[in-house]
Amino acid sequence: SDDFCSGHGQCNCGRCDCKEGWIGKKCEHPRSCPLSVEESAKKCQGNSNLPCSGRGRCECGQCTCFPPGDNRVHGKNCECDDRQCENLDGDVCGGHGICSCGRCICQDGWFGKLCQHSRKCNMTEEESRSLCESADGILCSGKGSCHCGKCICSPQEWYVSGDFCECDDRDCDKHDGLICTGNGVCSCGNCECWEGWNGNACEIWLGREYP
Repeated sequence: SDDFCSGHGQCNCGRCDCKEGWIGKKCEHPRSCPLSVEESAKKCQGNSNLPCSGRGRCECGQCTCFPPGDNRVHGKNCECDDRQCENLDGDVCGGHGICSCGRCICQDGWFGKLCQHSRKCNMTEEESRSLCESADGILCSGKGSCHCGKCICSPQEWYVSGDFCECDDRDCDKHDGLICTGNGVCSCGNCECWEGWNGNACEIWLGREYP
């Protein structure tokens, strides 16, 4: 069976030939389901642009989230991805907060998307600014503010990232309108996919199937 055909068919010249008992463009819908293909997809979609928020499989109006057995991806429509709360070392909210449906709630004295910034600072303003200036002498690339020697990128411009706010995450590949399809993080213009996902936009599930 072909991954692009939900494991229930073969892809021939861009179209799925489904096994008996399965229908839909990607053979994702069991014939035994009382819902139509459209009704099933709508039920799985919720408030997202994609069924199961692009992070799971929709069968008969119910989402099964990927990766299998990873409870960090959860919610009726797989809308919560607690991996978004982890830094590159796997620390949740920097150890200074709790993760709630993919967003960090910081403890007192800490702030930032991953609770990575302490409100206390032992630097002078001059020392702090010198660490926030990029090679061209511009403070945080003109797209953020400097706090204790670290750039804090403008929260209004969600796509700005990088140590000096020099990256534009809109440059990352999209799939169905979602950057990295919601299955990875954008790192300075390139998608870094979560385990089990592949493709320029992390749109292809290559991990193990559910039993």
